[in-house]
Amino acid sequence: MSNEVVLRGRIVTGSMDIADGVIAADAGRVTYSGPASEYRGKAGPATDNILLPGLVDLHCHGANGSDFSDGSADGARSAARYLHSRGTTTLLASLVTGSPANLVRNLSVLRTLAAEGLIAGSHLEGPFLAAGQCGAHDPSLLLEPDPALVTELLEAAGPSLASMTLAAELPGASGLVDLLAPRGIIPSLGHTAAHPAAAAGFLEHAAAALSAPSNPTGRFRPTVTHLFNAMPALHHRSPGPVSASLSAARAGNAVVELIADGVHLAPETVKLVFDLVGAENIALVTDSMAATGLQDGAYQLGSLAVTVDHSVARVDSTGAIAGGTATLLDVVRTTVAAGVPLQDAVLSATAVPAAVLGLSSQAGDLHAGLPADVVVVSPGLTLAGVLRRGEWVAALAPTA
Repeated sequence: MSNEVVLRGRIVTGSMDIADGVIAADAGRVTYSGPASEYRGKAGPATDNILLPGLVDLHCHGANGSDFSDGSADGARSAARYLHSRGTTTLLASLVTGSPANLVRNLSVLRTLAAEGLIAGSHLEGPFLAAGQCGAHDPSLLLEPDPALVTELLEAAGPSLASMTLAAELPGASGLVDLLAPRGIIPSLGHTAAHPAAAAGFLEHAAAALSAPSNPTGRFRPTVTHLFNAMPALHHRSPGPVSASLSAARAGNAVVELIADGVHLAPETVKLVFDLVGAENIALVTDSMAATGLQDGAYQLGSLAVTVDHSVARVDSTGAIAGGTATLLDVVRTTVAAGVPLQDAVLSATAVPAAVLGLSSQAGDLHAGLPADVVVVSPGLTLAGVLRRGEWVAALAPTA
């Protein structure tokens, strides 16, 4: 039985921009993607909708009242499905720093979700972070790199662990890179005050280790966890890890995350990074937490109490920004408002993070043969519908 879906509108991906295009999908995969004039089936009337690939988020902690660090499989499923319905059809579930026992528990839960196809894997943001750059992580739970603990975490996560954030300056960080990267687990520089040489050396080492023949994943570029946030500001006499990260990204040797939600970074900063390193070296992320999709109020991020006021989440005890409350489509919209061309913003929210995860054959574009993950938006980038694996997870809004 055919489950064909045919959509017409402007197609915008990192590889094409077609003013009047058609996306046809059947059995969960794209069967046609191109100009409406060349489509041999019934395309339907032209619309002003924009058809985007499903968005790919490398860094999100939860949504819809659930935190991936809660340890609840049902809560994690609810968060993942909510994010799917808002256009993020592929995501890593990120964990904040927790006790070793809780990290093992949470990775086991996320391993189940990955096996169910709800998430692409997990991301450990901690516990091996610099205390002075802990941000919204509980400083009492931070640890120095511990290979024995990492081995235990790997056993809990199995093949689902995709990324781990590390502070380059911690003793033993280099050894963890050698433990993680040959398995295809992406070392991500973050929550760090490393000097430029140490940060550059970390990224170079991570890239070299990911190229090991033992890495079966297709993941070859290290990342930088939310560039600028939880690291010292770039100063002309003390450029810190920001300078090394920008240089590595400009050379194509790393991908920098940007939380371009209008809270974590000024729009001018977002536009500057796109101008300096290019969209192909940037992954737009949300760092979303449990309040995403909900109202202001009191929430939890790992072990820390958080208050959301006017959609800005802050740790009660320190006032530090505690993740984001925007969806990735919101981030794309804000990035475009900052002056970044739509196609560049879409590239950084789809094909780039998909490639980072080694998933270019499964996500990030709308070529024939790829899974039918389509985000339908208005010309103002308001959500109109979401197709995931050929099924509507957010019903298509009727056109005028």
